[in-house]
Amino acid sequence: MKKLFYALSLTACISLWLCTISCTKQVHNEKSPEYYVAAFIWPSCHNDSLAQVHLWGDGEGEWEVIKKGTPRYDGHYQPKQPLWGYEHDDDPKVVERWIDTALAHGVNTFIYDWYWYMDYPYLEGALNNGFLKAKNNEKMNFYIMWANHNVQKNYWNCHRYGDDDSLLFDATVNWDQFKTIVDRVINQYFKRPNYVKIDGCPVFSIFDMGRFLESFGSMEEAAKAVQYFRDEVVKAGFKGLHIQESAGGGGFLTEERAAYTREYIEKLGVNSIAFYNMGGWDKDYLTYGKNAIEIRKQYDKELPITIFPTVSIGWDDTPRFPAKGGDETTRYNVSPQAFATFLQAAKEYADSHPEQPPFIMINAWNEWVEGSYLLPDRKYGFGYLEAVRDVIIDGKYDSAKSE
Repeated sequence: MKKLFYALSLTACISLWLCTISCTKQVHNEKSPEYYVAAFIWPSCHNDSLAQVHLWGDGEGEWEVIKKGTPRYDGHYQPKQPLWGYEHDDDPKVVERWIDTALAHGVNTFIYDWYWYMDYPYLEGALNNGFLKAKNNEKMNFYIMWANHNVQKNYWNCHRYGDDDSLLFDATVNWDQFKTIVDRVINQYFKRPNYVKIDGCPVFSIFDMGRFLESFGSMEEAAKAVQYFRDEVVKAGFKGLHIQESAGGGGFLTEERAAYTREYIEKLGVNSIAFYNMGGWDKDYLTYGKNAIEIRKQYDKELPITIFPTVSIGWDDTPRFPAKGGDETTRYNVSPQAFATFLQAAKEYADSHPEQPPFIMINAWNEWVEGSYLLPDRKYGFGYLEAVRDVIIDGKYDSAKSE
């Protein structure tokens, strides 16, 4: 009996390993670009029914908070002012312009933040009604990142909740909820021709791996959940599932953290890591970018997994937190030109890793409330989009190698 159990366990491990390897190699879409330049979409600027009850009551989504931004130092650009006005991200006409503009400047993939709270999808209208109903949506690749983090009441709207930091949304799920999520994402998203698939495996990104493990109580139970997901994906006609960890902002790994990360990478069969933000935040953008490069080097050295580079535009979430000071923002050396320097470094990283798909992540397309967006505004115009075009399409920085 023990021999039979060992044989079955060994077979399962080999199967997981083969699936992990096969779902990490090559992107399969009809027309593969030289680089997959993927910008995160924060889908908060529309009237979501759950959000209207619990967060933003005026029907404008998070524009309600963004408009309340105030300067914290001389020259501080607040509130942020979009060049095209306060558009709703669930409007297909709006997203049609986004898609055309993104593609013209070298961004060819959108990663939609996707939420599940209170046994219900949250902020899904931006993807379902905005992107998927845009007439030109099939020109743009997309996939989803399950943003499975808890939310305190005053995190997304302290203007409403003040000092009340009690839990508003709990991101943990039970088995029944997870099965509903699996069925939903396979049938609503994975089956679409422009959903990103690596070696035939749909990409599913998870923001908070710790929260995912907490949902199932142990690493072993979490591994069973991932295997269930993989099995359902295969039943739906795909080769497998590409699990990506979107590791928040990222930071240098301690020995303990590195060992823990290696353990769940192996047991869950995680295929890749892509940071949501650059790691190593600093109020000087140049230091911030250099820190992120060093963190990426450490991850490359310490972890047996594909690492996709991420470039952030900056950090300024002061509209959410009236008590924050200027030194809690990225305030020095912030410019499209500085951003282009680190985007070039990410491009060179992709070039130096021909064994992995050429993904470059950008935070973000429209993170207005966190001060990290490519969309044109009244200060820089199209400056950040033009920086992407300069690096990705025109190769203007190719002769000047980044640090």
